[in-house]
Amino acid sequence: MKPKILIVDDHEIVREGIRRLLTKRSDWDICGEATNGKQAIDTVKNLKPDVVVLDISMPGMSGLEAAPHILKLRAGCRILIFTMHDSAQLVSEIRDVGAQGYVQKSQAARDLVEAIECLLKGGTFFGDGCKGVTALENA
Repeated sequence: MKPKILIVDDHEIVREGIRRLLTKRSDWDICGEATNGKQAIDTVKNLKPDVVVLDISMPGMSGLEAAPHILKLRAGCRILIFTMHDSAQLVSEIRDVGAQGYVQKSQAARDLVEAIECLLKGGTFFGDGCKGVTALENA
């Protein structure tokens, strides 16, 4: 069964760009999209994705606010925060809410596929490459 990816961003053009980038991987299923944190929570309940690509800045409920709610569902999905910001404080906040990684929007073409692959293998991705996946698991 193909790993399922949920895309959450309030901008349609960003969701389209992510979808185009990820559909190059025929072994992944883009199972759905959401436009805010509340929709993300509801969509995770219904679709049970393996990875949620979650924008950090959205109206109503941010990705940082939605992440703990998603994790409390115990749906087994992993969360990759997608943001235009970068700071040590932000990385700390992302870790604190339980997300397994983040990718800067400016680095999406380079890092997004790698980060999702890493999360699917059980690792973490915080801008410095995949961590927590053994060489045997990478083989």
